[in-house]
Amino acid sequence: MNRHVPFAFRPLALALLILATGCTSADSGTSATPPKPAKPAGAAAASAKNPSTPPTVVTASTVFAGGCFWCMETAYEGKPGVLAVVSGFAGGAKENPTYHEVSAGGTGHAEVVQVTYDPSKITYAQLLDIFWHNIDPTQANGQFCDRGSQYRSTIFYGSAEERKLAEASKVQVANTLHKAVVTEIVPASPFYPAEEYHQDFWKKDPDRYYSYRAGCGRDARLK
Repeated sequence: MNRHVPFAFRPLALALLILATGCTSADSGTSATPPKPAKPAGAAAASAKNPSTPPTVVTASTVFAGGCFWCMETAYEGKPGVLAVVSGFAGGAKENPTYHEVSAGGTGHAEVVQVTYDPSKITYAQLLDIFWHNIDPTQANGQFCDRGSQYRSTIFYGSAEERKLAEASKVQVANTLHKAVVTEIVPASPFYPAEEYHQDFWKKDPDRYYSYRAGCGRDARLK
């Protein structure tokens, strides 16, 4: 058999050879990698909305005194926008006082709660509203059954704007009750956390907490 391809058929044979070679290369994976399909527009938008670094949450904190700090904790915990509530002491001269020192009445501190919150979800004015609805603003030198300056009601403001809002709310409460409001409004002072066993006491010893609260007449007076 003649192994030479006639001249007239060489172009056709060459074309067939190129076609066959191209198919073989593609099948064996040696040809150029085809471009990847573009991401759908929705996927690109989802990536833009979910960056790898979460946005920073701006927080603020403020301090309130309303008698027993166990009860003031539960007034704020669980409210939308409230991030943390810590029982402690403020308004006195001694550094790092203990609960027994404060409860004895010799340090000048009041039992307080420090409320850390997200201002985009709850405002300072709303925190003030919660405060007024959980104290007796007409009672001086104590709250409910607890007597002494360590149980006084106080708003510790941290800025001129907070002071303005606190004083305006105090006037409004006095007008609503038609009574003198004795709650103090004073500049913020160092806050000292109370001992760990006081934090979230209502969860740690609910029987004691609720029996104290009822026995002190707190809820009856608030109603």
